[in-house]
Amino acid sequence: MSNFWSFYIIAITVITILGCVALLYFTRKKKQSSEDGQTTGHVYDGIEEFDNPMPKWWLWLFYISIVFGVIYLILYPGLGKYQGLLGWSQDSQYQQEVAAANERYLPLYEQYAEKSIEELQQIPEALKMGQAIFANTCFGCHGADARGSLGFPNLTDSDWLRGGSPEKIKAAILNGLNGVMPAFSETLSDKDIDSLSSYISSKNVIERPVIESFLANGEKLFKQNCAACHGQDLAGNQALGAPNLIDEVWLHGASPGMVKDVIRNGRINRMPPHESILGQAKSHIVAAYVYSLSQNKEAGTN
Repeated sequence: MSNFWSFYIIAITVITILGCVALLYFTRKKKQSSEDGQTTGHVYDGIEEFDNPMPKWWLWLFYISIVFGVIYLILYPGLGKYQGLLGWSQDSQYQQEVAAANERYLPLYEQYAEKSIEELQQIPEALKMGQAIFANTCFGCHGADARGSLGFPNLTDSDWLRGGSPEKIKAAILNGLNGVMPAFSETLSDKDIDSLSSYISSKNVIERPVIESFLANGEKLFKQNCAACHGQDLAGNQALGAPNLIDEVWLHGASPGMVKDVIRNGRINRMPPHESILGQAKSHIVAAYVYSLSQNKEAGTN
């Protein structure tokens, strides 16, 4: 935060507090009663509103609230760059909580880290722990139930862009993943994109209407532009992270319109590395949990 904005925030805060004090002070009234006959002039249905002061207990509550606010701003951050007498910060509190949690749970994490991911499948406590870490760290993209959403993979099925072995899952968590589908809007015409979409749809297990006259050109374009990544048989390539185009799992949507949009505009997907966030031991337990989700389950859709 720059000095200008820091002083600006301090000025606005101080002026507001002083304004509240002034408002209460200058609008206060000495005790009087309705016998004095002073009214506000408001009359409704024959009822007059007397101009009596607020009860003292109510007025003092306002003063106490202002004093509390001033003390709080002295002790804690709230005035621009001023950090408060106690030196509290959101980051320091987070670090303290993480340190306390690590002191309590890290020995257990390390104990589980000595076992293989396959062995952890037989330890329900370890999988529950992995689920809790997953829910706190990964739900933003993959969902609390790990079923993903449009553009984010479903981790509960058997379809894996980079492979679903324990080693590959753990490597993805630790090191992250990057996937790039180039855009073809500059190199292919709209008719060519329609042809490609029809050809891909004709090969997929999901039945969709296709334009027969487009298939020959679509096959030619696919071999020229797409086969290097997705394979001549459209079955994909896990080494490159290129998805299988003939199954029913579609990361970015299976409709012809979505397929054309991906061809036209491309896609850039990134799974951030989590080693610096979770560490080796926690990543090992999360990998065991994720691996357990896809075991003995039928393939689903993303």
